[in-house]
Amino acid sequence: MARYAKSILDIVCSAGKHMTAEQIFLLLKEEYPAVVIATVYNNLNSLTEQGLIRKISVEGFPDRYDSGARHDHLVCMHCGKLRDINLPDMTDYLEKEAKMPVTAYDLKLFYTCEECQARQDMQNNQ
Repeated sequence: MARYAKSILDIVCSAGKHMTAEQIFLLLKEEYPAVVIATVYNNLNSLTEQGLIRKISVEGFPDRYDSGARHDHLVCMHCGKLRDINLPDMTDYLEKEAKMPVTAYDLKLFYTCEECQARQDMQNNQ
């Protein structure tokens, strides 16, 4: 694995949050000042294709990256905040419903996060 790819993988898997390519780029630039954003995108695409990380796309927000470990996500409909949620693996159920093998699935549950709910409550009380 190339040095940039290894460092990017380490950043994504140890971040504790779902980072954008730009956030990853800024952290990587601290270690490798000459790195360019295209290198980060190329390595993120390669790591995603290898299944080592996951790209999380939510309409209206920048793509974010996460470890490749199996889990699902809660997505705030208002601010796009992502939160991990560990649900039982549903592959068997999905294969029965689809009547075909399922290689992978990406479950996103949409909700209103605590911060957005508090903001809405304040607006409704004014």
